[in-house]
Amino acid sequence: MQAAAAVESDAAQDADGLDPPARQRAMLVIILGIMVAVLDGTIVNLALPGIARELQASPSHAIWVVNAYQIATLVMLLPLASLGDLVGYRRVYLVGMAVFTVSSIGATFADSLATLIAARTFQGLGAAGIMSVNAALVRLTFPSALLGRGMAINSMVVATSSVAGPSVAAAILSVASWPWLFAINVPLGAITLALGLKALPFNRVAPAAGLRFSPIDVALNVLMFSLVFLGVDRLGVREGGVPGGAQASAWAILLAGVAVGFVYLRRQRRLAVPLFPIDLLRIPVFALSMGTSVAAFCAQMLAYIALPFLLLEVYGRSHIEAGLLITAWPLAIVAMAPIAGRLIGRYPDGLLGGIGLGLLAIGLALLAALPAHPGNADIAWRMALCGLGFGLFQSPNNHTIVTSPPAHRSGAASGMLGTARLTGQTLGAVVLAGVFSIWTPHGGRGPVVALVLAACCAGLAAVFSSLRLKTTGQGG
Repeated sequence: MQAAAAVESDAAQDADGLDPPARQRAMLVIILGIMVAVLDGTIVNLALPGIARELQASPSHAIWVVNAYQIATLVMLLPLASLGDLVGYRRVYLVGMAVFTVSSIGATFADSLATLIAARTFQGLGAAGIMSVNAALVRLTFPSALLGRGMAINSMVVATSSVAGPSVAAAILSVASWPWLFAINVPLGAITLALGLKALPFNRVAPAAGLRFSPIDVALNVLMFSLVFLGVDRLGVREGGVPGGAQASAWAILLAGVAVGFVYLRRQRRLAVPLFPIDLLRIPVFALSMGTSVAAFCAQMLAYIALPFLLLEVYGRSHIEAGLLITAWPLAIVAMAPIAGRLIGRYPDGLLGGIGLGLLAIGLALLAALPAHPGNADIAWRMALCGLGFGLFQSPNNHTIVTSPPAHRSGAASGMLGTARLTGQTLGAVVLAGVFSIWTPHGGRGPVVALVLAACCAGLAAVFSSLRLKTTGQGG
């Protein structure tokens, strides 16, 4: 009863939000920040061959321009989210944006691969500061009655930015060299910082009693996620043209990460306010929403990597045709996001997520079952169905993740939201590496199997989402 009263008290303090003009200014800052942070996770992929050539590096070394950013972001999401609960989300966000902007200058003028990787590592740390408190700031910005719409806008920006990297990179590289991929962040970062100093809201509730920032816990969190990421990454390494090479070392690194995780989580269980938010995972609707998110993003990653192989090598589409066909997916997300935002609060989040993920599963299954010679329209409407389903799932699910914990744990919930997305995408990548190690990606069988597995993951996510209806009586 006391815990319930505390949650209700937190919610009451957190429900007012900002007035409309201030809300618009704050949301502009939040959108700009999350857009550049998510976009930079994939914007470099297209330029890697040119970077390797110019900096005289091997492709296997050049991939660390991407990996350094992803690892630095992943390992610091939860520590910085916890810091946001302690010292304020606004402060963590602005420092993160400052680090991201300064390190973008370093990446722009990097004259060696080592320098570029170092700059990308600091970029990732800055991005972690932005992503870790992003959803918590949205919760502070919108009144509770309109929070669904705020989450829908935020989810739409994340979803579109996560798949827009190659398109944005292609546009920049068509008129400029690769350093401009980083240089463009500098004016955007400076503008966001200037606006954020005036527009972002302050925390309204005091930190949770017992909350502390422990260097040991941070080190264990970094080590656990780093080892797991490196093990997963090595499972996809190709040696001698054979998919899935270096299996022994990959599994050793992965198991070391699991062992560190076991020690780390046992330590967290003894804490009143843990860095890895085990306390939030004890809330059934929160745990189910996290499972929903991990399974859904696993499905998304399987599909996004498999689809280019299917379109280019099986159905003979050109790169431009394939890119346009795949674009139907994010465009459908953009179309669905405002509709999903208005449905939040009218219908249970678990129901909306279950329906959306059911549509995603059907769309993926239909893509896997395409005829031997499909027309572009046959492919495009299936892509659009996937995007509509994903768009209907994401905003309500994020709404539940952010609002089910008490307000003083909004930072931890926000950090877990980003962690679930990156964990699902990483899991999808390792599952795909396993699929392509058995079935070649070039003959058609591998991509089709990957899409079938993606449909299964989406179906599992739909089950998790629907179970929230029984757990809460309203599904969030």
